[in-house]
Amino acid sequence: MSETGGPEHDYEPVPGLPARLPEGEYILWQGAPSSAAVSRRVLKTRWIAVYFAVLVAWNITAGLYDGRQPSEILFSSGALAILSTIGMSLLEAFAWGVQKTTLYTITNKRIVMRIGVALSATFNLPFTRIVSADMREGKNGVGDIALTLAPGDRLSWLVFWPHVRGFRKGALMPQMICLKDVAIAANVLSAALSGSRTVESAARATSPSPKQTGRTSAGRLIEAAE
Repeated sequence: MSETGGPEHDYEPVPGLPARLPEGEYILWQGAPSSAAVSRRVLKTRWIAVYFAVLVAWNITAGLYDGRQPSEILFSSGALAILSTIGMSLLEAFAWGVQKTTLYTITNKRIVMRIGVALSATFNLPFTRIVSADMREGKNGVGDIALTLAPGDRLSWLVFWPHVRGFRKGALMPQMICLKDVAIAANVLSAALSGSRTVESAARATSPSPKQTGRTSAGRLIEAAE
């Protein structure tokens, strides 16, 4: 896996890619997260909005119970509402930033993830390093595709968040998040991984001196309803 930094997306020779693809490699699919889905699924804004609403209701109830003046209750509740609105606006702005700065690319040889709202970075995930891919699809067709990488890659949670699912056997799982029609991307990736494994197996079979690399060559795509 390799990383290429660079905040200037305008200088990308191909959108989402740090350099032009080498001969024989081509783009199969490109996509970005849905800002609305990032807001709801990743940042949990609905739950946060409920929490703020409860705070305002509690402030009003406590004020009435304590016998405070209506003007005092109105002022304190208004201040809470304003602060809550600012907080929610910041979360929505971050979700919008994730959509605008993220671009996932699937080629016939790798996955390229251009991520980062404040600090942009591009990560190349060759199929030879991908052990498996796991799709989770919601009722509205929006979902995620998490990637399990072969041992040896050390990735930072802070750098990849929110494009992560968690850890598997101590290894971070990068994730393409909140994709509309995630099944389309999953089918493309499944076919590409299968084709890559077939080519890899054929190359090993025809090699005059095959060597054991110790890498896992099995690739699978598991579809699990969320």
